[in-house]
Parts: sequence; structure tokens; C-alpha cells
Amino acid sequence: MVPPTPPPSDQFQTLETNSNTLAHVALIPSAGMGHLTPFLRLAASLVQHQYCQVSLITPHPTLSLAESELISRFCSAFPQVNHIQFHLLPFDAATANATDPFWLQFESIRRSAHLLSPLLSSVSPPLSAVICDMSLIYSVLPVTKSLSLPTYILFTTSARMLAFFSCFPIVHGFPTASENYASFDGNVLEIPGIPPLPRSSISPMLLAPNSLPAKILMEDNSILTKLNGVLINTFQGLEGETLEALNNGKVIKELPHVFPVGPFTPREFERRDQSGAALKWLDDQPADSVVYVGFGSRTALTRNQIREIGDGLLKSGCRFLWVVKDKPVDRTDEEGLDEVLGHELLDNMKEKGLVVKTWVDQVEVLSHKAVGGFVSHCGWNSVTEASYCGVRVLAWPQHGDQKINAEVVEMSGLGMWMKNWGWPGEDVVKGKEIGEAIKELMSNESLKTSAAAIKEAARKAGTGVGGGQEASFKRLINEWNKNTNYEGI
Repeated sequence: MVPPTPPPSDQFQTLETNSNTLAHVALIPSAGMGHLTPFLRLAASLVQHQYCQVSLITPHPTLSLAESELISRFCSAFPQVNHIQFHLLPFDAATANATDPFWLQFESIRRSAHLLSPLLSSVSPPLSAVICDMSLIYSVLPVTKSLSLPTYILFTTSARMLAFFSCFPIVHGFPTASENYASFDGNVLEIPGIPPLPRSSISPMLLAPNSLPAKILMEDNSILTKLNGVLINTFQGLEGETLEALNNGKVIKELPHVFPVGPFTPREFERRDQSGAALKWLDDQPADSVVYVGFGSRTALTRNQIREIGDGLLKSGCRFLWVVKDKPVDRTDEEGLDEVLGHELLDNMKEKGLVVKTWVDQVEVLSHKAVGGFVSHCGWNSVTEASYCGVRVLAWPQHGDQKINAEVVEMSGLGMWMKNWGWPGEDVVKGKEIGEAIKELMSNESLKTSAAAIKEAARKAGTGVGGGQEASFKRLINEWNKNTNYEGI
């Protein structure tokens, strides 16, 4: 088995400075593991290489048990990080025009953002900058500007999604925060410098003008150009064309500089002792023979769709490791696999695969020599992890930004996308189609070759001397140190 490769401690040259002279940066993540994980990986990089001092400000209570446990493990691993809990005010969810628990948590954080002012102004040493989640711009920026704090966002999804977000008001017939040359004819969003974005790739909740997600994106876009910069978990070898368009003013004028700081790599604090059975099973499988099926921390499929996936895996004839999730938030008691899949289907799957409902270390799985393919919802963390491990992807987007991310998967050569499968709830995708797609993925040598090339580019960007991540961090540190007595690197 090939273990995951966390960045070595000497990934970048460590700054030889007194800690009192370093910039001090506050990180403010939002809700959900997809937003929290990249923030903690960023914090680990900043602290490990002594780039700056870090204060981590996390909303309390968290939405899920997984979030609170991950924060606890991070704080144990990095006691030098100043952890501050940001207590949220209660609000009437009925006023938010949404039912999704993650978007409601976003709104709760936004409505409580004014309480950040005393937290930010009281930390010691004084802050040099703030990095907040991309969903919090409209509420956090007025607070940080009142304190004269340079403000950045960590954009936790793709550069292609950032381009869409930059032009988002045009979709609803409104001007953007800055001059742009994009256009939307109702079917296709034309964005200069990058391939067109079809209406079918835009989440229905963002096309509904009165929805909470559309309201949040509209408000955040209105002051996007007031930020000092945008950090993004991507790299040149995956999204070079889009990064160039964003930073050359092709998408919108006056967009703050976009810093590619990816790919973020897994850290030791993320590991839990629950992957043993899956990894032991993988150890007994031939190289490049297993397709891994996982839809992330928040995507719950219907029982009918879950059973069709099981049927499809059997029809594909491939070995498989499948992580089943049928509840959106992990605070809910879950039923056993027998109840979810049915005894007969579960029994039939034992010969070719392993089905689990427990958490697995996804990067450890993707790094394993036996794994050759990944059926993924295309949450951005999953896409970058597949890139880092060089595993080809069968994209099956479920919500939000995931069709736009699937476009990145397809255009980069990392994988393939069955566009006719649509959004969940439109149709149940049948087992025969799923099986044929998996068989095609696992036999496609061209995708295997291009995924390996993307892996090489990801490693160079993330761990190579002079790579894109190092260059971005050096530029950021010099900006942050303008507010300290330290002269930079």
C-alpha cells in the first residue's frame, strides 16, 4: 500500500524569525466539512512553516459532529494556534426562505457577524489580516474595514466557479460590482477567457432569484472588488486558463488578485482510526482494479438511487469500495446497511466489493495502489484530492457548484462526466447506465495517462520549490507583513 504523502516539514524554507515579528492572521471558516477542511489545511501550512501567527475563529455551535471533532483534533495538533469560538445568535429559520441546513448555517453566521468586531480587535498581538470564507464577504467585510484590517477570502471551490461567481448578477439581469464583458442569453453564460458555461450546469437554487443561496451570492458579489485578495485551492496544471483570465482582468475589471494556493494536502490531524477494514481489504486487491465510490460528507442519496448504484456496481464487473451515506447531517442516528440496501443486494456484493457506512480516510483510499477510479459528486476537496493522487474520476454532480466542478474534471482530462444524468430528483439513474459508465472509466487508458500528468503537476505546485503555492504564499506574507515590523521574505 502506498500511504498518503503529507507535505514534509521542509516543504518551503522556514522563516528564521522571532514569533513576535510575524504577521498575525485570523481565519474565519463557515459551515460544513467542505468549507472547514481547506481552512484547517491552510492554517496548518501557515503555522508549520512559520509564515505567520494564526488565530482560528470558528462558529459555535457547529452544524455537524464531524466538524467539531475535526476542530478539536486540529487544536490538539497545533496548540500554538489561538482558537476562538464565535457564538452564533439564534434566528428564525422560517425567515430565510431555505430548508437546507448548511445554507441556514451560512445565514446564521452572516447574521451574527457583527459580534466579530470585539473578537478581532481584542486578540494579541494585533491582527495583520483576516481571511474569511467566501460565503461571508457581505457580513464580515464591513466589520474588518471598520477595524482597518486587510481582508481576503478563501474560495473553497474551483477557479471556474469563481469566474461564475464574479459574473453571477448577470444571470439575473443585474450589473456586477465591476465592469465585465460577460453575457447571458438565458441558455449560456459567456465569460471572456474561459469556455462558455451552460445554464444546465448552474444549480437550480442559484437560478431562483428569491432563494437564500442566490441572495447570498448576490450580496457577496456586490462588494467582491473591495477585498484585498482571493486565496483559492487550485493550481496551474488543473485550471491554468481560468486563473489567467481571472488575473488578467478578462472576467471582471478590478477583481482582487487571485492567489492559487492549492492543492491543499491532507494533514496528520485529519486521520481517524476508522479506515482499517477498508484499507486491509484494499491491500488484498490487484493494482488499479478498484473503483472507489464516495459522495462526500453532506450528500445523501435516496434509497432508490442507492440501490441502483449497488446494481450498477455489480453490472460493471469491477471491484469496488463504496461508502454509503443516506443522511445529510451526521448528528442523526443511521440505520444499518441491511436496511438501506436490502439483504439480498448486500449479500450479492460481497464477492466483488466492500460496502461501508463508516467514515474512511479518503486520501488514504485514493492513494492506495489498488484504486484506479473514483465515482465522485465533485465536491472541490474531492476533485483536488483525486488530482493529488492521480486517480481518474467519474463525475456525478449532486448540487451547488458540482456541475461546474465536473466541467473542470472533464476539460482538464482528470475524468469523464455523464451529463445526461441530471440533478438529483429529476430521474433515478438506472444500474445498467451506472455499470456501463464505471466500466468505461476503469478501462480508459487515456484518462489514466492524463490523470497521472495532473498528479505530477499537482505535486510540483504543492510541494515543489518555486511551485505556484510557494510563490503565492511568499507574496501574501509580504503583503501581511506590511502591517508588522517584519521586513518580509
